[in-house]
Amino acid sequence: MLRRRPPVPSAPGTPPRASRSVSLPGGTRCGQWPRYRATGNAACDVRQSPDPPCARRASEQHRPGLHRLSVAVMSAAIAALAASYGSGSGSESDSDSEGGRCSLPAADSLMHLTKSSSDKPSLAVAVDSAPEVAVKEDLETGVHLDPAVKEVQYNPTYETMFAPEFGPENPFRTQQMAAPRNMLSGYAEPAHINDFMFEQQRRTFATYGYALDPSLDNHQVSTKYIGSVEEAEKNQGLTVFETGQKKIEKRKKFKENDASNIDGFLGPWAKYVDEKDVAKPSEEEQKELDEITAKRQKKGKQEEEKPGEEKTILHVKEMYDYQGRSYLHIPQDVGVNLRSTVPPEKCYLPKKQIHVWSGHTKGVSAVRLFPLSGHLLLSCSMDCKIKLWEVYGDRRCLRTFIGHSKAVRDICFNTAGTQFLSAAYDRYLKLWDTETGQCISRFTNRKVPYCVKFNPDEDKQNLFVAGMSDKKIVQWDIRSGEIVQEYDRHLGAVNTIVFVDENRRFVSTSDDKSLRVWEWDIPVDFKYIAEPSMHSMPAVTLSPNGKWLACQSMDNQILIFGAQNRFRLNKKKIFKGHMVAGYACQVDFSPDMSYVISGDGNGKLNIWDWKTTKLYSRFKAHDKVCIGAVWHPHETSKVITCGWDGLIKLWD
Repeated sequence: MLRRRPPVPSAPGTPPRASRSVSLPGGTRCGQWPRYRATGNAACDVRQSPDPPCARRASEQHRPGLHRLSVAVMSAAIAALAASYGSGSGSESDSDSEGGRCSLPAADSLMHLTKSSSDKPSLAVAVDSAPEVAVKEDLETGVHLDPAVKEVQYNPTYETMFAPEFGPENPFRTQQMAAPRNMLSGYAEPAHINDFMFEQQRRTFATYGYALDPSLDNHQVSTKYIGSVEEAEKNQGLTVFETGQKKIEKRKKFKENDASNIDGFLGPWAKYVDEKDVAKPSEEEQKELDEITAKRQKKGKQEEEKPGEEKTILHVKEMYDYQGRSYLHIPQDVGVNLRSTVPPEKCYLPKKQIHVWSGHTKGVSAVRLFPLSGHLLLSCSMDCKIKLWEVYGDRRCLRTFIGHSKAVRDICFNTAGTQFLSAAYDRYLKLWDTETGQCISRFTNRKVPYCVKFNPDEDKQNLFVAGMSDKKIVQWDIRSGEIVQEYDRHLGAVNTIVFVDENRRFVSTSDDKSLRVWEWDIPVDFKYIAEPSMHSMPAVTLSPNGKWLACQSMDNQILIFGAQNRFRLNKKKIFKGHMVAGYACQVDFSPDMSYVISGDGNGKLNIWDWKTTKLYSRFKAHDKVCIGAVWHPHETSKVITCGWDGLIKLWD
């Protein structure tokens, strides 16, 4: 018995919906048949509900009449629904107003409802709308091994081990780079060869230029060589170990190995049979030996360099003026009081060059002003000459002192300026008379003097010290001409000597990168300054007030040490900015202690402010190294420089 489904209750306030039913053949209405029902507004949506029990029973009983009826009923129901709902456009009210009719669908749209021609009945045609997916068996599922890996942590299969390599190719690789390689230079085939055989063939090839061909099996072809085949045939293919000369028979010794023979036992100390006890040269050998020893004795004797003949040249017409005064007389008509002991109040920076003294043919080593007045200038040069110049007036060259055979390294006036000492590379120190130009005496200890200084005390004007190349500071007495003291504590050649503390002490620097302070005439240094960070200091100058020592350090800076008691490094006063490494450029102070000046390796004159240590001025003074710079003690801005270009310049 077929029961009608109860109507779905509508929302309150809405009119009840008219049930739409379609008459079917056999007196059945579509609205009562639960298998297919119409939903939606206008579209025909046919949803399949679970089979009713009557349909299941009909199928169970295999009644063909009922089956045919059901198919016919379904076809009629679909057609009626399509007619009542129209083509699927519009709402329910529109479809009702049009009379509930729509055009019947085409035959193709009902194809799945018609009975198939096959014996087994089927209701629908299968539609395959899934995308094509690769079958799992077609995919590569193995783990890929990197061919460059040397070690694998698991047991891979044969297919994994020998699978072809994948990955993009580098289009820029050359054929050589793309080739398989197991070492940097290419592919080396593994060869199983004895170490001794390999070394034998390698040495043979290195010595004779041939070796057995390693690419061939030597058992099959034994005469195939690579390299110099002719040499191989000549030596019959023998290797280094086979062609060696036969060992020479050892010299025979007397044998007495019986240890019980106490007196006659020789053992390993036995003499050779043909050994001679006395090796006496023959007459010819004796002659040759005598000649060799005679030559050696001649070489050993160094010929003592004879001191060069001293002479002097006066470059002015008359040595004395109408009052009988020589050039040593301090002029009083130059606009500056050269006799005063008070320095100028305020000094200024020099700006321009006002004079050039030229006369030396090679580089100038040092310049020294006349003591106290500074009206004369003494210069020594690498052309072995010493010259005396005027600072004021016509600025002429007054006198040339000739007497050294090699470059002059240093010069020093005595306190009065009447005499001066010169130190040169010919190993001589010479004492000259400033006025007459005569060489008074000469001193040497067969070592090169690097610096020389008179003792500034009035009562010690007969004594001077010189720093030598043999690490000693030597003290001479002019009157006797003999060495009276040696200060031997430095570990390198002595570069400078400066008197401090009212001339009771002197400071020396050396190539051993140390600074030592000595009491006069006591050959033991009482102060030794050496730090790991210190460099050699080949030029040292005492400040005008006697409180500070300015040391030109080889690490391109000027260091300031206290000169009164502690000799401490003043870390606040370090002057930098110039390049002096390798050159003993002289440092000097302005008379009022406002400025510090120094030349440098580029030929420039550098001027720093004493208080702030700022580099105030730098200008090109010489074409080559500016080795010396002196500030005139009575002038506010006059500086004299000398350089390796052979010129001496005056700046103001």
